[in-house]
Amino acid sequence: MVVYNWQQSSSPIPHGPIFAMTLSAAFSNAASNYFSRRSWQSGLGDLVLLALVSGPPAAPFLAASGLPGLTQIAAIIYAMGFNVCPQPELGLPLAAPHIMAVCMRCYGTVMGLVMMRLLYRRDQGQAAYWLDQYGLVGFGITFALCMIYPAELALQGFNWWPIDHVRMTLFGWLAGLGLGAYLMPLLHYRDPASITESLP
Repeated sequence: MVVYNWQQSSSPIPHGPIFAMTLSAAFSNAASNYFSRRSWQSGLGDLVLLALVSGPPAAPFLAASGLPGLTQIAAIIYAMGFNVCPQPELGLPLAAPHIMAVCMRCYGTVMGLVMMRLLYRRDQGQAAYWLDQYGLVGFGITFALCMIYPAELALQGFNWWPIDHVRMTLFGWLAGLGLGAYLMPLLHYRDPASITESLP
């Protein structure tokens, strides 16, 4: 039977302050790699959100310019908007006769997402209204809030619910708030400094 004598080993196990420093360095390196990956994801999410905000209202002005290249960009934006929006013909005529690439319900949803992104940038997901922290319950609340969008669309089939751009914007905005309250913590990393400061 062979007994291993660690005291005679050529590579003794680090202990005391050395072990603590080694463990701390390993943890810091892992955390740095993790947040680095999330920063790419966060940047991509912000880029997509920027395109959603700027594209639809820019499309009519690009189309109205009549300039080569700009009209092609407008055509691409319109094609994307018309394939996503259920009522693209209801877009506001920002540069008549050219309209926005999406209806105000869709754009209201984008506005809700932008608001939640700004809120997340401010508190790094520490508030109670971020729905991802509640698991399936949070997902259920998100789903219910997102259903506000198709509910308004369905109500337009009744005579007592006429088409109204302000109301469409409001319903889309509420849906965007619910979606953003769940997605933003998943897309964007929490600043390690802010997390440390929030600890008791």
